[in-house]
Amino acid sequence: MTISVIGAGVGRTGTYSLKLAINQLGFGPCHHMEEVLFNMPVQVPLWSAAVSGRPDWQKVYSGYKSAVDWPTAGFYRELHAAYPTAKFVLTHRSPESWADSFGETIYKLLAGKDQLPPEMKDWLAMGEGVIAKTGFPAGLNRDGLIKAFKTHNDAVQNAIPAKQLLVYEVKDGWGPLCEFLGKPVPSDPFPRTNGRSEFWDRISGKH
Repeated sequence: MTISVIGAGVGRTGTYSLKLAINQLGFGPCHHMEEVLFNMPVQVPLWSAAVSGRPDWQKVYSGYKSAVDWPTAGFYRELHAAYPTAKFVLTHRSPESWADSFGETIYKLLAGKDQLPPEMKDWLAMGEGVIAKTGFPAGLNRDGLIKAFKTHNDAVQNAIPAKQLLVYEVKDGWGPLCEFLGKPVPSDPFPRTNGRSEFWDRISGKH
């Protein structure tokens, strides 16, 4: 099994909605940070090795046909080399709204890592490494986050050939995504999920 669709957009850009959409279009199962959270004993060591420069993509993505969100988004260059025919989707939104959402969810989680239960600490340490690798180290203020977000999106567009890349906002729904992936538009509404409260529910296991 190979990966045919790869998300290069960072967390809080509609990646969970994109995961559901990709599954619905027949490109699943789609890997997402939630999959790491559900299977920490297997996934965390594999991703920690990837952060250290020793990725084993076949093992990381065993059983998956697509991948979005972090940790995947931190490795778009490596994944383009490993899967040169894959299609990439760069989810984005207004940098200001992204910085506010990220600051109130993922960044807050990282800042409070000492309060997490011990079994989650290796997962969070891996996540922190991936997020820093992507250009978002701890300690950035709002302006720093906005600048880093723009830098990441520009870097993706410079690294991935235009014909293999869709720059996409999930608010645009099925149309652009289906055209890019060569699939008919489903009759169901586009999935819209994972607001800030859902993020915290998912982390705490209330999903």
